[in-house]
Amino acid sequence: MFNTKITEMLGIKYPILCGGMQWISRAEFVAPVCNAGGIGFITAESFETPEDLRTEIKKMHDLTDKPFGVNISMVPEFGLPERSLQFCDVAVEEGVKVVETAGRSPKPLMPTLKGAGIKVIHKMTSVRHAESAQKLGVDAVTLIGYGSGGHIGMDNVASFIMIPMAVSRLDIPVIAGGGVADGKGFLGALAMGAEAVLMGTAFFATQECPAHNAIKERLVQTRETETCLLLNSIHNPIRCVKNKLADECLALEEKNASFEEIITAVAGGKGKLAYDSGDTDISPIACGQIVGAIDEIKSVKQVIDDIVNEAEDMMKRLNGITA
Repeated sequence: MFNTKITEMLGIKYPILCGGMQWISRAEFVAPVCNAGGIGFITAESFETPEDLRTEIKKMHDLTDKPFGVNISMVPEFGLPERSLQFCDVAVEEGVKVVETAGRSPKPLMPTLKGAGIKVIHKMTSVRHAESAQKLGVDAVTLIGYGSGGHIGMDNVASFIMIPMAVSRLDIPVIAGGGVADGKGFLGALAMGAEAVLMGTAFFATQECPAHNAIKERLVQTRETETCLLLNSIHNPIRCVKNKLADECLALEEKNASFEEIITAVAGGKGKLAYDSGDTDISPIACGQIVGAIDEIKSVKQVIDDIVNEAEDMMKRLNGITA
């Protein structure tokens, strides 16, 4: 029922994408998304070396025969493009069909990726950056709105404004990122002109997610008013759960701490340690405001099935209204 330019481009059943999440998006988590009719992305930056990424891609081929992708993020703290280019080489050599890029401009990666016929979906936080990405030749863009989890940019524009604006200005497919965890949000995004949705928080709180159950339970308990924005003072805001570490980081920013002090407080592998140990206070826990709509830990398949079924029921209701 929900055939779009993105389902056709990627060869998937439903226009539902699971965005790449560092430390989380490994084969055992990404494969269930693909097998349930969506598509997920292995996050390259979760791996120490390009060869580790290669091993994970090979594992994916054992776990699914459905399309999947690789996320390659070029955010400032990850250093120079050489590492990202090495990940690109592995993606090409292993026959990956689609790459999700994020952070800085994907321009340095485009010759390698497009030369191999790989579809490129660039993720960003403003329409003006989406227009620039289109000029570079990306195949689709994902727009992350203000209420989304993770890095949200500095423009502070809600998805309800940004998505239809992007659709009106771009010639390539637009994917609505953030703010979706049910059929209402899914159908709303499509109604605004999006060709798919990208979800993080909703998949983060699933049975297959490799994070410790205590982390997932914390998400279930978190209300939509209990997130905060860290790193505003260094112009790289990230939406997270309000916890002890977030309070400490906000206190540092309040007293105009240096870039090094702030990054030291939030980085250094703390996320992986938290996700492995279940300590919900030692690391930023990225999530969107949609976390307030998540009240149970479902399987990945149940998340996708529930979204599609609810959206289909709502379509019938809307058709009834217009009859």
